[in-house]
Amino acid sequence: MPRSRSAALPRSALPAVCRARASPRAAALALRQRFGSRFRPIVAKRGLRFGSYRMGTNVDGQASPLALKSKKRKQADRKGISRANGIASCLFKYWRQRYSLFSRYDAGIKMDNEGWFSVTPEAIASSHAAHAASSSAAVVIDCFAGVGGNAIQFAAWGFLVIAVEIDPRKVYYAVNNARVYGVKDRIEFVVGDFFSLAPFLKGDVVFLSPPWGGPSYSRIQTFTLDMLKPKDGYLIFQAAQKISPNIIMFLPRNVDLRQVEELSWLSCPPLALKIEENYMETSLKGITAYFGDIALVPSKSSLSKTDIS
Repeated sequence: MPRSRSAALPRSALPAVCRARASPRAAALALRQRFGSRFRPIVAKRGLRFGSYRMGTNVDGQASPLALKSKKRKQADRKGISRANGIASCLFKYWRQRYSLFSRYDAGIKMDNEGWFSVTPEAIASSHAAHAASSSAAVVIDCFAGVGGNAIQFAAWGFLVIAVEIDPRKVYYAVNNARVYGVKDRIEFVVGDFFSLAPFLKGDVVFLSPPWGGPSYSRIQTFTLDMLKPKDGYLIFQAAQKISPNIIMFLPRNVDLRQVEELSWLSCPPLALKIEENYMETSLKGITAYFGDIALVPSKSSLSKTDIS
């Protein structure tokens, strides 16, 4: 006699272990023990459902065919969206956050692949500029401007900005993005090597957000300053000091804070230091270190939940 498919079970028929929201495996085992060989999972639209309990695996702990089909469909959707937007499929998660990177993304923002994971989220970049605006500074040097995220926010807060970037293609995107935000006339873009230009640059505040080495930085337990690019953090900081002692440094969330403190007391004379943790909602995105007189300015950012002086 052919085996017929069982009907959906009412919630009252489920064993207590299921009603208590047990794990999917435990719930499935309990149902099989009660109904024996007559038990057969009811396939819902997404995974396996019993009453209000979603199950993505079967009794043997293997992914259900429908769950695998759903996963493949999502992967195909990601590839399709990535191709349509001209980005690598591995950058899809950053594309989903595009409005947190640039709120005016749909107005014509342009980025290269590296820009997707290296640009500072707009709210955090704005908090950096707001902090600097509380001081008497007028000119900001953005030493690793990239596609312009930070330079745009400094300009939006009224600063004159000198944005240095060694990659001409990134400068092209940064100019375009500054035009989108209407601040192009407040930013002077310079194509060149920061370390060669540093002795000739003049400004009140130096902003440093050097490359962190790509997304793989997050898999490192403790990020040390020698991992920064294109040179280690100590050399980058020394070059910035040739311009001004007032330095803002945006670093990975897993950076070694003891090394950041060393930058302060190794200076001559030692610099005041304030370290902030920058959050987006509940997610820690990075660490900002303020050096010099700008460290003495009270922070007004709601994105800073912890100050370490």
